[in-house]
Amino acid sequence: MLTAALVVPLLGALALALWPGWSRSAARAFAVVTTLVPLLLMVIAWSRFDTGGSMFQLVEEVDWVPSLGMGFRLGVDGIALAVAAMTALLFTGAAAYPVDTRGAARQYYAWILFLEMASLGVFLALDLLLFYVFFDLTLVGMYFLIGRWGHGEPQSAALKFFLYTLFGSLFLLLAILGLYLSADPLTFDMRELIQQQPLAGAGTFAGVVMAAFLLGFIIKTPLVPFHTWLPRAHVDAPAPASAILAGVLLKMGTYGLIRIPYSMMAETFAAWALPLGILALVSILYGALVALGQKDIKQRIAYTSINHMGYAVLGIAAAGALLDGSETARSMALIGATVEMVAHGLITGALFLIAGSFWQRGETYRLADYGGLSGRTPKLAGMTTVAAFASLGLPGLAGFVAEFHIFVGTFGVYPWLAAIGLLGILITAALFLRMLQSLFFGQLPERWNTMADLKTSEIAVLGVFMVLVVLIGVYPAFLLDIINTSARWLVGGG
Repeated sequence: MLTAALVVPLLGALALALWPGWSRSAARAFAVVTTLVPLLLMVIAWSRFDTGGSMFQLVEEVDWVPSLGMGFRLGVDGIALAVAAMTALLFTGAAAYPVDTRGAARQYYAWILFLEMASLGVFLALDLLLFYVFFDLTLVGMYFLIGRWGHGEPQSAALKFFLYTLFGSLFLLLAILGLYLSADPLTFDMRELIQQQPLAGAGTFAGVVMAAFLLGFIIKTPLVPFHTWLPRAHVDAPAPASAILAGVLLKMGTYGLIRIPYSMMAETFAAWALPLGILALVSILYGALVALGQKDIKQRIAYTSINHMGYAVLGIAAAGALLDGSETARSMALIGATVEMVAHGLITGALFLIAGSFWQRGETYRLADYGGLSGRTPKLAGMTTVAAFASLGLPGLAGFVAEFHIFVGTFGVYPWLAAIGLLGILITAALFLRMLQSLFFGQLPERWNTMADLKTSEIAVLGVFMVLVVLIGVYPAFLLDIINTSARWLVGGG
């Protein structure tokens, strides 16, 4: 089932790439239907997942090079399943959302499907080498989506994105090799490495491997000061690609932190937890403050991603601290970090799609160019308002559930980090309220007198995202139960 979730979008991408003659509407419809297959498979996987069972379930594996411990291994725990399901949904929304494909719809949707295959592979892999292969393949798909269908200076943005994140992935490869060579017997099997903890007590060498892992994943997340590739990539990318970049690719950094150094090097991770938490706090405050000063819709949303991913890393750092008597708090922080990944994917993915709707209608992201649109485009105003309030952490919406768990858990481990980090929520509220005022209140400029409201396809995609954001906010148990399965194993040893 998990293998099919990867093979179907790959075959769909090949069909679009190699079979000419697709019309724009046919290519789009084919891509949407193809993305629905992995989404359905993730729903089935969710229904089959036993919340009282073992950590990794639904495992599929085939030996590749047994003597070197290499194999094609897929499986999910609660954290992977939650993020993979969100990923599948986001790709369906990105494929369905209207966008200008510039006469190359077949190629555009082929890259969307290729990127879905690689992205799901990252979250479903149970083999370190396979994880790295999928991790790097995502760079290829996003590079072409930005460079070919972006605007502004897309080639420059795509090159910076690719080189910067490839630089980080090279450190990741070195760290993987260091961990692999320390295992006995040699293996890339994530389950075995979690059990072995091969670098426990390894001193300086373990610290070097940990530093390489953290650098690779922090660049991907990204945290300050390794964030400079992100705003330009977001602004110049087409809106669906921006939604995927924020909603899926950034999660590979935080998911990778949990899956590899946190799980496989628990002792060393605990020694690095406080510095990592401080770096996350800097990103929370920096991202919020810089976002507050942005005059561009996409740049403002992009910097809030740095802020929100800082929340997720703060939760991961608190969860890995291994302080005596902090097990309940650490579990809550880890659950919060995972919910933050899911919530941020849905909320910020929706915000970037909304930014794309503004671009299609006005070909500008400048906040000052808009105003007074609440009466002219009430549906657009409504969707933007719900997404904005969810992002600033309003109770009853998904963002609040995530941040509540993160800050309560962190307060039980590093209370001063939690207290200072709360300032980020206050600044985030201010920046989103100001954005809503700029877009929808005041006098309507004459040029927008005929501006069209959201189309049916836009409402359908955004509506699904917002329904889930509300559902997680008012009834989070369906998500928390799945995630808690992994938290129980990772924090409490089962």
